[in-house]
Amino acid sequence: MTVAHSRPPVTPGGSRAWRATALSGVAVLALVTVHMVAHHFVVQSVGGLRSYRQVLEYIGNPVIFVIESLFLVVVTWHAMLGLRSVLFDLGLSETSRRRASRALAGLGVATVAYGFALIGILASRS
Repeated sequence: MTVAHSRPPVTPGGSRAWRATALSGVAVLALVTVHMVAHHFVVQSVGGLRSYRQVLEYIGNPVIFVIESLFLVVVTWHAMLGLRSVLFDLGLSETSRRRASRALAGLGVATVAYGFALIGILASRS
């Protein structure tokens, strides 16, 4: 006698969203490793912390600027996909799903824009 295992229904775009979340999770892991090493393990000061001046010099490097900007985008993308998944698990209607997706996309864009503004301010002071 075999037992049939039921799988939850895959919603349109559900598997694509899962793959995007998994991919962004891997990217977050890689970028947080680079971020932590660069910020805390290669610093020649007590406790592995950079001074404000060192942060300005660090973020003023164009390569670091790109890496930190990419980190911001990927973390935000991963967070918005995770929040979307949690909201969708609540059993929202299609209309509510679309609204939630739009709202989270807007929140993500606002978060990244604010982060870019802050990174830009820091980079311009180096």
